[in-house]
Amino acid sequence: MTALTPGRDSSRSRLSTVLQYIATATIWGASFLFIKVASGGLSPAQVVLGRLVGGALLLALLMLLTGRRWPRGLVWLHFMAMAFIMCVAPFLLFSWAAETLPSGLSSIFNATTPIATLLLALAVLPEERLTKVKTVALFVGAGGIVLVLAPWQLGRAAEAATLLPQLACLVGSVMYGAGFIYSRRFFRSHEFDASTVAASQITSAAAIMLVLAPFIAGDPVALSTSVIASMLLLGTIGTGIAYVWYNNVMNVWGATRASTVTYLTPLVAVALGITVLGEQLSWHEAAGGLVVIIAVLVAQSDSLPRPYRR
Repeated sequence: MTALTPGRDSSRSRLSTVLQYIATATIWGASFLFIKVASGGLSPAQVVLGRLVGGALLLALLMLLTGRRWPRGLVWLHFMAMAFIMCVAPFLLFSWAAETLPSGLSSIFNATTPIATLLLALAVLPEERLTKVKTVALFVGAGGIVLVLAPWQLGRAAEAATLLPQLACLVGSVMYGAGFIYSRRFFRSHEFDASTVAASQITSAAAIMLVLAPFIAGDPVALSTSVIASMLLLGTIGTGIAYVWYNNVMNVWGATRASTVTYLTPLVAVALGITVLGEQLSWHEAAGGLVVIIAVLVAQSDSLPRPYRR
């Protein structure tokens, strides 16, 4: 019996990782639906404030119940930087865009994050090299983004009105990419578990938003059952627990394999947008999203360790 325990533990660990991966993709896909619904009664800044405070409270409770120690010293400066780059700024951009764009379309732009990460890594990290495969991926990804934006339709008033929100989503994705690069560069020498990293980052982001709130979150609110439920789910699970799940997966699989969660997120978001909100995507948005996902697959196939290549 004892001899079987390690194998059983290993199988359970692998299953746990897979389940957390699927759960993260599902809840992050659903987060675009929650943001869209919440934006019907709250301003973008209020949505961001609510989700960050909710996530921070839940993660702080988790730290307390599990007896974990908070980081100490100057590392908090890095957590604050990470919080602004990966939470405050992109959350505000995506929440603002949600007032205009379908939730599924926002998720498609979010799927460009690995492409933005690759571009920034090539510019900032000395160990990154531009291979033929990555070059192809960048061009394919750029083509997908152009297809989603559909510049040939910008002469129409309705299409032109969505240009800035779409660009805001792209900037938000670049911010996520910058956050991943920042993390790779400055957190290599620190060993924090997934819950501690998530709690420190989200708590830092909540603190930043609490400082900014008097200046940008003073709009009137229109609360309803759907708005409140969306904010509770977005804050506690989407901004709290899901970050722990993702960090757990990243610790086991590595950043490259874990980031493939972006393949599934838009599928969940588009499906929920269509079934729950009655949204519709045009042919070029759906096709462009597919091209972006293909580009990400191509780029990451060149980054996977050899044992994971087929």
